[in-house]
Amino acid sequence: MKGKVVLVTGAHGGLGVHVTQGFLDAGATVIGTSRKIQQSDFTSSRFTAMPVEISTPQAARGLVDQVVARFGRIDILAHTVGAFAGGKSVAETDDATLQKMFDLNFNSAFYLLRAALPAMRKTGNGRIVAIGSRAAVDPGPGVGAYSASKAALVSLIRTVALENKDVGITANVILPGTMDTPANRKMIPNADVSKWVQPGSVANLVVWLAGSAGADVTGAVIPVYGKDA
Repeated sequence: MKGKVVLVTGAHGGLGVHVTQGFLDAGATVIGTSRKIQQSDFTSSRFTAMPVEISTPQAARGLVDQVVARFGRIDILAHTVGAFAGGKSVAETDDATLQKMFDLNFNSAFYLLRAALPAMRKTGNGRIVAIGSRAAVDPGPGVGAYSASKAALVSLIRTVALENKDVGITANVILPGTMDTPANRKMIPNADVSKWVQPGSVANLVVWLAGSAGADVTGAVIPVYGKDA
C-alpha cells in the first residue's frame, strides 16, 4: 500500500479506527474523516484528520475536492459511516428515524461516490469498499428503516461496480453481523459477545479487497457473520 492515497470515512468509529490503522500498517497515506476526528487519534505521520459531516452533497464534494487538491488523487475509498435505529415496526417508524437511517447509511455513500468517482476514474484501478450490514439481506422485525437503507447501499455499490469496471475500478460491500464494538456492548449489555464479529477481522478484509490480491473481486456482497452464522 506504499504510495496509495486512502480516504476512510467514519474513521473515528468502532470499525473505522481498525480500518484506518490497517491501512496505515500496510504503508498507505490515509485521510480519515469523521465528525469528531482529531490528528492526535493516530500517531502515524501518514495520517491526516479531516473532521467533516458527509451527509450533504455540498460537504461530500468539499471533502473530495480538499483531498484531491492536497494529495493529488484518491486511490482507495473505504466507507464505514453508518448508524443504527430499531425497536419499532414499519407502521410505528417516524419520518425522522427513516430520514436519519437513509442520510447516514445510504445518502452519505451516494453523495461521496458521486463526488469521488470522476477523480477516481481519471487515475483508474481504484478500489471502493463499503460497510453494509447483515440486515440488508437478512432483515428482522423492528429494523425496517435500517435494513432498507443498508439494502439500498448494497444496490448502489453493485451498480457502481458495473458502471466503472471499464477503467479497472472495483467496488464491493461487506455485510457484517453484530460487531464487537464499545457502542454495541453498551447497547446490548447481556449479549454473548463471543459470537460477535471482531472489527479487526472486517478491517483486514477491507485492506485485502483494496490491495492487489483483491483486484479480481468486484460487485461482491460479502457476508461476515462470525459464529452467529
